[in-house]
Amino acid sequence: MMKQVFNDLIKQDVKPLLKEHGYAKKGLHFSKASDAMTYIISFQKSAGNSADQLMFYVNCGIYSTELAEVQGKAIKDAPAEVECHFRERIENIAHGVPARYELTEATDIDTVRQSLRSGLEQVLDFYAQMPDARSIVDYYRSVPALHLCEEGLRLLIRSGDPDAARAYVAALRDKHGEENRWSIFEGKYQAIFDAYGEDMGA
Repeated sequence: MMKQVFNDLIKQDVKPLLKEHGYAKKGLHFSKASDAMTYIISFQKSAGNSADQLMFYVNCGIYSTELAEVQGKAIKDAPAEVECHFRERIENIAHGVPARYELTEATDIDTVRQSLRSGLEQVLDFYAQMPDARSIVDYYRSVPALHLCEEGLRLLIRSGDPDAARAYVAALRDKHGEENRWSIFEGKYQAIFDAYGEDMGA
């Protein structure tokens, strides 16, 4: 029963909204390719679902051919969400949405529809602010995050912005410098700067 409610939600609410913004559907996977970027919104059903209860997550991803090239990987024409360079669940992008949605007989489906639509619209707005590889790197640099930082440093240096790369390392050092593993990370970052003939700084 809840499976049908979920299917109706995807068919009647999610698909029309995303199709309006240029997304193509394949199963529970929606994607839109734009120049060197692919934007993905994927619905993941929980493994423990039953006929009377269905829980699902909304996974968001952005794939960059430029970052794939920086990584030395083959370019994917139709990347999966797990292959994206930017990956977040919807609640980390949109305000006021749950970490997971739950459908039961007691669920107010209209409330779910409104929440999901609001969340998806916020994701689409966020994606509009992520037009290229640099925007992905800047997102993780602002945290600052260890995820994708080596690729980010390479992209920043080779695009002519070594100062931003140095600032990224400094921010990471402030955040992780007291950890035992920091010396390993710092060694990797130093090797990247050396490879491009740049000084990493103190």
